[in-house]
Amino acid sequence: MRGNDAIAAILKAEGTEYLFCYPDNQLINACAAVGIRPIMSRTERTTVNMADGYTRMLNGRTNGVVVTQAGPGIENAYGGIAHAYADSVPILVIPGGTSRNKINSNPDFDAVANYSGITKWAGQINQTDRISEFLRRAHTFLRSERGAPVLLEVPSDVAMEEIAGIDSNYRPVKTYKSAGNPADVKEIAKLLLSAKRPVIYAGQGVLWAESTNQLIALAELINAPVATTNSGKSAFPENHPLALGAAGNTVTKMARHFVDEADLVFGIGSSFTTNLASMNIPSGKTLVQTTIDAKDLNKEHDLTHAIIGDCQLVLSQLIEEITSQSGGVGREDSGIVAEVAKVKNEWLEEWLPLLTSEEIPINPYRIIWDLMHTVDLDNTVVTHDSGHPRDQLIPFWESTVPRGYLGWGNSTQLGYSLGLVLGAKLASPEKTFINFMGDAAIGMAGMDLETGVRLNIPVLTIVLNNQVLSGYPARYKDAVDGYKFTELYGEYANVANALGAYGERVSDTSEIVPAFKRAFAEMEQGRPALLEFMTSEENRLSRYPAK
Repeated sequence: MRGNDAIAAILKAEGTEYLFCYPDNQLINACAAVGIRPIMSRTERTTVNMADGYTRMLNGRTNGVVVTQAGPGIENAYGGIAHAYADSVPILVIPGGTSRNKINSNPDFDAVANYSGITKWAGQINQTDRISEFLRRAHTFLRSERGAPVLLEVPSDVAMEEIAGIDSNYRPVKTYKSAGNPADVKEIAKLLLSAKRPVIYAGQGVLWAESTNQLIALAELINAPVATTNSGKSAFPENHPLALGAAGNTVTKMARHFVDEADLVFGIGSSFTTNLASMNIPSGKTLVQTTIDAKDLNKEHDLTHAIIGDCQLVLSQLIEEITSQSGGVGREDSGIVAEVAKVKNEWLEEWLPLLTSEEIPINPYRIIWDLMHTVDLDNTVVTHDSGHPRDQLIPFWESTVPRGYLGWGNSTQLGYSLGLVLGAKLASPEKTFINFMGDAAIGMAGMDLETGVRLNIPVLTIVLNNQVLSGYPARYKDAVDGYKFTELYGEYANVANALGAYGERVSDTSEIVPAFKRAFAEMEQGRPALLEFMTSEENRLSRYPAK
């Protein structure tokens, strides 16, 4: 047995089903020999994005594993791993490395040093008799506390060195969770009951902890409306009477209204970071937070109270404590449900002219609206790429089940969504997966349509083709007027067909729904599909200034 064989055996024991990889690395063959399927995309970044999507759909119960070659392979993977780090996704990255007698020899790429800033831990297996130790440690980091990539480099001579075998006592690493301090739980329960207009702001920590049911129970107990971050979208069902929708770079009118009017904002599984994935919270409010990571506390806001602990455990504690303190009655409704419905109706009435528009070129909001009313929301997973597809989709798409929407935005890399949705489909093959991309994003990752074809991963890619880098022309007037700087060209449906997928260009609103149905029929046969919609450059976004 060689070092690679031992690593493969341990990965198998840890439940690894797929190896997201790109040659040259002989660990790929060693893993295939023990029944771990190699999944190769067209670029290392997409390979990482696939592992990311796979891990998200499983909430880290099984971690995606990435294998690259030394040097150029792990260099090319940097963007994907940086994105996973920004969005707190625990994936295991195993690059090849130079032999131990050449370590630190310029110009060889030092993966451990270069990746230390975008991983929870970056290590190197320096001895074959430490393989079990290092992999046990790596999986411990993956399955504890806040998620993040872990990198474990394998020098070429360690990989090929003969060894007696793996540790016969090796056991898969368990996940350990911590509940909150009872005193903190008691204090926050008291605050929630005494607040006049509390609002819950849920982040992706709710999803990772699989605590949607507990969040619903708490919201109903204290009659508090719930908004989510972009990353946390789908953590709370948006067809629930207390749902405010997502609040990030774009925001529903309900979320803006209730956060502005709140006296207390309770962040659950949210870092309270102010960026494209979250909304600005006005000052002067009581801020309470539950998080698994102390680094989130008092980061950008003056925090009043906090609980450190797993969302599911903490929410269960709070429900019990609030029930006890209130004698089982919680907080009265006081008209909150009716107020949510009123503001939501006002908001939809404002935007329905765009959502149902008959204009040509097609308004992108019409595509979103028609798709949402065509698919089975409970069995469909939707995601977006960066830019306008994200900003237009997130407010209006109604997510009904956990991970029914793969939201993100702590990093905004173009082209990310295609790999994300391909990997997610491998984790939940029974669901329908759809990603929205602009014509700029498809240019970053479009060749990986062939990956879906080759590997029989039937996902639907919707390209909103307005032939321009949306939102930018006004910012680059001289470059646009003199050089057409932001104009883009391409026939992406033809590209999809050339790569073996089903491709169709749609230019008329009457063909939107029929095109969806034709694409779904192809997907049922195992064929990925791409629908290219010729759209207007729609720059109106659901944004409402804070009071």
